[in-house]
Amino acid sequence: MILLKNCRYIATFDDENRELEGYDILIDGKSIVKIGENIPERGEVIDCSRHLAIPGLVNTHHHFFQILTRNLKGAQNAGLFDWLIFHYPVWMKIDEEAIYYATKLAIVELLKTGATTTSDHHYLYPVGLTGDVMGIQVEVARELGIRFAPTRGSMTMGVKSGGLPPEELVEPDDTVLRDMQRVIEEFHDPSDFSMTRIILAPCSPFNVTLELMRETESLARSYGVFMHTHLAETLDEERYCIDRYGKRPLSLMEDLNWLGPDVYFAHGIWFNDEELKVLADTGTGVSHCPSSNMRLGSGIARIREMLDLGVRVGLGVDGSASNDSSDMLGEVRNAMLLQRVRYGPAGMTAREALRLATRGGAELLGFRKVGQIREGFAADILLIDLTRPQHAGSLSDPVASVVFTGFSHEVDYSIINGKIVVEKGRVKGVDEERLTELVNDISKNLVD
Repeated sequence: MILLKNCRYIATFDDENRELEGYDILIDGKSIVKIGENIPERGEVIDCSRHLAIPGLVNTHHHFFQILTRNLKGAQNAGLFDWLIFHYPVWMKIDEEAIYYATKLAIVELLKTGATTTSDHHYLYPVGLTGDVMGIQVEVARELGIRFAPTRGSMTMGVKSGGLPPEELVEPDDTVLRDMQRVIEEFHDPSDFSMTRIILAPCSPFNVTLELMRETESLARSYGVFMHTHLAETLDEERYCIDRYGKRPLSLMEDLNWLGPDVYFAHGIWFNDEELKVLADTGTGVSHCPSSNMRLGSGIARIREMLDLGVRVGLGVDGSASNDSSDMLGEVRNAMLLQRVRYGPAGMTAREALRLATRGGAELLGFRKVGQIREGFAADILLIDLTRPQHAGSLSDPVASVVFTGFSHEVDYSIINGKIVVEKGRVKGVDEERLTELVNDISKNLVD
């Protein structure tokens, strides 16, 4: 048992949006069993009199391997297509060791900045890569204790067939489909407190075949797993779909039966009015990645309008070479600020941004018992010390303080599935300095 004693403030994000002062939270096993005042002390007791407690954040879109190619000079000022073409030759050299350590560092960054659940869209399978990529990633996630919804991504249409990636980075459709089935059967756990759920995720309309999209839809729905892909991220992509298929990206997805509450798209910047209504009517979700969208100059997604229409939205940090970080609380702040750029000061509130990162993300990934501080829900809780200098003068609203203020977005404690994973700002069991050295060495070799 863990007792979070005398929390200075709790933002539950439950159905009533309760916010509590001076309450305790009792954790037993994987779940929250009691929220109340003066709960008798038992188990491990953490004095939370200085802390804000909020649900753990959910990262719905990432590319862990890109940790190794952050901030490359030749792509710092490129749009998406040129940016990808620049990186492909470097990514061809990524091997199993690189994937292991990139995954580990990305998860450490996420844990330190508030993510307790994450997805990863790994679509990179260079010719000659023979290891079990999904197995490597699941191993690291279990080692570090994060709740994980990895996607079996893919690229199957190279330049010879009209796609964007080189042939050295594409796989045959049948190879991808066999491995999709394998990883579902080996790793997918649909239970309420699952720590591993598989999502199927062909990369994008400009690097996979339509046949793979159709077969993926059939396979995913036969197993009851979710589907994910990039969509409507740039005008280049929109032009590509119109020129090649005679359709806008969302219309193409509709033809492929890629709509519904078990589908969510990354980015969704360039949906028109009619398409926003289609998303709302079908329950199709969007992973909003504001930092990446700014970094690549892709545009500003219409999140305010999506929310008003009832579209399901979560947050994602996107790839670490297009952000260039895995800063989850930072993503919350940028989500709020970017909507204000487009819609004015009422474009998004701090609580709306946090809700996207908690309940919104949990719903996109299908975790029904995650995203709220609520009795019977998973014990995924963040504790943030409000007495840090960065919060001084901001405590008239402790919840909004962690979005509006700060030069550091790191949390003090992270509890996941009832276990303390981050303690006093450090990820337990990780030599962060050594890990950083290893990743820098691998990155240097790749770039050289």
